[in-house]
Amino acid sequence: MRPFMRRLFFFFMILCTAFCASDVYSQEVDAFEDESVDTMLQVSLLTCSPGQAVYELYGHTAIRVKNQRHQSDFVFNYGVFDFHQPNFIGRFVLGKCDYFVYPYRFDIFLSEYEARGSSITEQVLNLRPQEASRLTQALFENCDVSNRVYRYNIFRNNCTTKARDIIEEHIQGHVIYPMRQQRHTFRTLLREYTVGHAWAEAGNDLLLGEDVDTLINERDEMFAPLYLMKYVDGAMIDRGMGRYDSLVRARRVLLEENPVRQQFAADEEPSFPVSPVILGWGLLLAGVGLGAWEVRRRRALWPVDAVLMTLQGLAGLMLAFMALFSTHPGVASNWQIWVLNPLPLFFVVAVVRAERRLRPCAYHTVAGLLLLLFLILYAWFPQNFSSLTLPLALLLLSRALTHILIDRRRS
Repeated sequence: MRPFMRRLFFFFMILCTAFCASDVYSQEVDAFEDESVDTMLQVSLLTCSPGQAVYELYGHTAIRVKNQRHQSDFVFNYGVFDFHQPNFIGRFVLGKCDYFVYPYRFDIFLSEYEARGSSITEQVLNLRPQEASRLTQALFENCDVSNRVYRYNIFRNNCTTKARDIIEEHIQGHVIYPMRQQRHTFRTLLREYTVGHAWAEAGNDLLLGEDVDTLINERDEMFAPLYLMKYVDGAMIDRGMGRYDSLVRARRVLLEENPVRQQFAADEEPSFPVSPVILGWGLLLAGVGLGAWEVRRRRALWPVDAVLMTLQGLAGLMLAFMALFSTHPGVASNWQIWVLNPLPLFFVVAVVRAERRLRPCAYHTVAGLLLLLFLILYAWFPQNFSSLTLPLALLLLSRALTHILIDRRRS
């Protein structure tokens, strides 16, 4: 089944489940109105391993509530979004994308991850009956139309942190998580999940700036589902008066990974046949070779400059727009705008006109000096750059040097 049809089928199943489960949902809400404490509730944290689609690379977290008295089994998913929301892409770029929590039957949740070959690990929480009842009631209240929407933030307010926070809010006591000796940055954690997905990693590194390269604490690391699972495994509840309880009562694997289905899903995902590293350095070699040929001819190919300057300017326009207007974390401190900036868009016409008239243009000297300064300082920037940044900077520098050499040979 093609990815689009598989996702369409999945969303259709969710809608069907919503109608089929409406009676059960009503019974659950009525039960809480009649009885504040239910000793038959079991609340679990579910952690799903990564999939192959871009939005599946980091895994997923959800909360499962199983009520043996009412024979119901719901999963509360804070990672639901709707591509058909008005101006979805624009809102996502600006960091104003809304996600929402949605409850659906556990068997539907299980079938989705079984289809893509991911594993599901369940951590049954060691909650008192009153805590489980209050937490479950809060989850159902969150699913109300007036409460379900929240503003998504990849590091601070996502499906994983929302699950953690609502669990902590309804525990009598304080949750203490284990300390870690090894420190990470947001970027190093993201790169752990993009191994084997070079373009996803390059895209992250291109858009995210210096702020994601600072060391983060244990709580910040919990934005990643697999890391939250590890922390929850060793977490303790400080009940006061010197009493401590483990946060997890039991752990089990509900669904094993299926490498065959994972490979099938990977084969169905569209991918660019050339890696960013090969593409970047390949373009640099081609550019240097073309530049040597142009110097011998004493004439530059102005269409090449027009294309490169336009692409450079558009990429810079995107980075500048993100830095100035987006609320996404980490995009406002991006030193790569030194290489990819919108200024070439203002000078591309002058450069083309000068070359067609066989006249020198001061733009190349200024651009060459700025790129040379960037390359000299490259190792000292407090930011890990995209694998495309260095070869692109060298390519653009080679174009500036080509024009400078041609102008000297003409004079």
